[in-house]
Amino acid sequence: MKRILAHIAVVVLSMVFHSAALAHKPSDSYLTLRGSSSSEDIRVRWDIALRDLDYVLELDRDGNGELNWGEVRSRTADITRYATEHLALTAGDKACTWQPPAPLQLDKHSDGTYAVLTMNAKCESGNPRELKLRYSLFFDVDPSHRGLVQWQAPGSDSSQALIFSTTSAEQMLALQPQGPWSTLRQYLLDGVWHIWIGYDHILFLLALLLPAVLVKREGRIEAAPRFGGAFVEVVKVVTAFTLAHSITLTLAALQLISLPSRIVESAIALSVIVAALNNLRGGVGSKRWVMAFAFGLLHGFGFASVLADLGLPQDALLLALIGFNVGVEVGQLAIVAVFLPVAFALRKTAFYRVGVLKVGSLLVALVALWWFVQRAFDIQGGPF
Repeated sequence: MKRILAHIAVVVLSMVFHSAALAHKPSDSYLTLRGSSSSEDIRVRWDIALRDLDYVLELDRDGNGELNWGEVRSRTADITRYATEHLALTAGDKACTWQPPAPLQLDKHSDGTYAVLTMNAKCESGNPRELKLRYSLFFDVDPSHRGLVQWQAPGSDSSQALIFSTTSAEQMLALQPQGPWSTLRQYLLDGVWHIWIGYDHILFLLALLLPAVLVKREGRIEAAPRFGGAFVEVVKVVTAFTLAHSITLTLAALQLISLPSRIVESAIALSVIVAALNNLRGGVGSKRWVMAFAFGLLHGFGFASVLADLGLPQDALLLALIGFNVGVEVGQLAIVAVFLPVAFALRKTAFYRVGVLKVGSLLVALVALWWFVQRAFDIQGGPF
């Protein structure tokens, strides 16, 4: 049985480190569509990461690893054509047509520079009973890519949030205002997804949880005698982390507090390093919940930057915040539900105490160190 659990632990750890090595933040684009009650046009703003466009269109012509405005601007037609070939809007049974776009612009998001396409879709079916959007950008080269869509129906002050992926590439746009439960459900799902793809948040949490199944007695590290004791340690860490990041996420989302993204992201990477090094110096039995709360305040600002990119519906702001916070908590609990039973079963083995706790923490610290260098000194690319 322990051999099976050890295999499970290896698979889980390899997935975490493989995901961490791929990128800090997975590929997303941000699409806003607004209908007009006075015309057949639908106004569109589409923010697409330059790093993703460079991957498929090879925008960096001189190959120096850096994109300049001239390289991007000279490929405006290619960028527009590539984007519109992967986005289809249908009103009733008629396809809408894309009108010539406004001049290409650039905008900064929390994870880098994005190209901004501003254009209109002309739909000639009068007042359609249904409006359908098909999204397939980057799906052929990156199946994990997602399109994060905000849709505002004609004559409505509220917006509908949608997530497009390879498994949900075609969805209906609501022509009537969405109810509060729909908003709550959508942001809850988004909160779950963003903790699962927030590799720095996951590694910080796991680094704090690794010693939870061990205790220190008379200067020696031993296996925790009871599952209940390990469970209490985990609850304290997760509760402190949740409470802290919920506070700053809410304050930042309400624009009551704001910190520069570069400082926040660098500090989050530093928090992962500190948590991992604490394990290497024998931090078993220490008050890790204090560390979880202190650094959790910083992680909340990181979540807030993601929420800002998604957009918050002003008519359902409270519900969206509650949904996103609850979603993050549900995502964390799912991680803990997988981690704790496996860790407790393996806590007496050298594989866990050396291979997972020591070697794993060292690898986490090295990955986070590179993240810190990337973010603090604005370095693009690299092994992680």
